[in-house]
Amino acid sequence: MRMRRDPARRPLLSAAAFCSLAGLAAAIGAASAHGQEVAADNSARLRDLVRQDCGSCHGLTLKGGLGKPLTAESLAQWDRDQVAAIILNGVPGTPMPPWRPLLTETEARLIAGMLKEGALK
Repeated sequence: MRMRRDPARRPLLSAAAFCSLAGLAAAIGAASAHGQEVAADNSARLRDLVRQDCGSCHGLTLKGGLGKPLTAESLAQWDRDQVAAIILNGVPGTPMPPWRPLLTETEARLIAGMLKEGALK
């Protein structure tokens, strides 16, 4: 017959398990900080893309040119997903090209969000 140990006397985690969990927590924290740096770099890259590439048709201030204005007010009628779809798929019959070969859906949604919030003034 096997005797059962009293759970109250047993440590919750061994020292090795505790060290492993502490190391994992530190790695997750470092990855999260790195992820925030990558997101910030990506955000800056996308802002530059909008100002330079989109601005060549939509005006450097995004208030219109060959293309329609990209101000928050002018985009108010569309939600973020609709704006992202326009970015990715373009507008047939107009000079608006599809950016899907160059942007991910996530990047298009980030750009759409920045435009809808007026964050690219």
